[in-house]
Amino acid sequence: MKRIFNIKYLIFPVIILFLNGCSSSNSDPNPQTNKYLVSSTLLGEFSKTSLQSRADGFTGGGVSNPTITLFVNSLLKYDIKAYKIVYKTKNTDGTEIQASGALIIPNTTEAIPMISQQHGTIRTDAQAPSNYQPNSEAYTIASIFASNGYIIACPDYIGYGVSKNIVHPYEHRETLAQASLDMIRAASELIANEKVNWNKKLMITGYSQGGFATMSLQKKIEEQFPTEFNLVASSCGAGAYNKTQFMKDLFNTTTHGIPEYNQLYIWVTQTYNRVYGLNRAMNTYFKEPYATDVQANGNNAVIKVSIDLAFLDSFKKAVNDGTDTQFANAVKDNDVFDWAPKTETQLYHGDADQQVFYNNSVTAERAMKAKGGKVTLLTTKGGTHGSTLSDYALGTFTFFSSKR
Repeated sequence: MKRIFNIKYLIFPVIILFLNGCSSSNSDPNPQTNKYLVSSTLLGEFSKTSLQSRADGFTGGGVSNPTITLFVNSLLKYDIKAYKIVYKTKNTDGTEIQASGALIIPNTTEAIPMISQQHGTIRTDAQAPSNYQPNSEAYTIASIFASNGYIIACPDYIGYGVSKNIVHPYEHRETLAQASLDMIRAASELIANEKVNWNKKLMITGYSQGGFATMSLQKKIEEQFPTEFNLVASSCGAGAYNKTQFMKDLFNTTTHGIPEYNQLYIWVTQTYNRVYGLNRAMNTYFKEPYATDVQANGNNAVIKVSIDLAFLDSFKKAVNDGTDTQFANAVKDNDVFDWAPKTETQLYHGDADQQVFYNNSVTAERAMKAKGGKVTLLTTKGGTHGSTLSDYALGTFTFFSSKR
């Protein structure tokens, strides 16, 4: 008896096999679970030709410098992509929050290193790396370095980008280090997702507040997470590493009366007053009429005299003789000069820097070498805080090129 074959018995298994095949081909058998990365957004793709106009970012003043321009043009090698990433980190009280930053990736399949670039002092959110505006270090220096063949991670820090509703803890060692570290972790997750060929070498750098943030990050990595990354080089420019001595120098020396610099010293005072729970009124720190101005306007207050003349005499005396232990301990908690770096470290500083005194780097090199640390101080003779930036940028490029 002839059997009639029902085609559905053939079609159904084929459909099932086809669907299963599609499912397995589109999924990663070992999908990565992101622990730090929350989201990423492509900010743009930029040709190496379009990056040539960004050379002035190396001068720090927007003034064209033919030597710098020629050097920058020689760096440009690859087109780049810039991303905004949002990631998990910790606030000053240890609670989890979200922060952001820019991640810049060159268009190459070659194995390349990563640089974590901590930015200097910024006064507006528009300057945050993740906003990727022309007045940001991420848009200028970091993008040019990336084009040469580096993955560049640029943290916003707490208080900028997605965390802009939080007061920025200016010059606070722990949160600068933590936000920078978690940015690297989140960047590592994104480049793994994007199949970027990272050779696992990590270099870290920053100037001014970025120099202090970089030193704080380095100390945290080396002492708390020594096996997490292959940290091969650190370049720190003009950072306030020896906060305790710097504070005493400001208290006891009549120097400049530059309001913009004084605003930074006010900012640090207010940060430590808040973060360490001192919560004092500004008239416990400053004389009148400055106290009223600072209480009302914070780090926008205008003080046109040497800052030692604006601080209250009783406050200076209490810190100098050790009786104000609360404030002195808050400052000391932010010292990052007296330890022994295992990673080869370069310090850049101008010996005529009136904003962040040169002595910060002198005492750091001395203390670190005394403990066996791998550190070299490179001094720009007659260099100011602004003019030393180009020496730092050129020197850092040469230094990092030797570690690729």
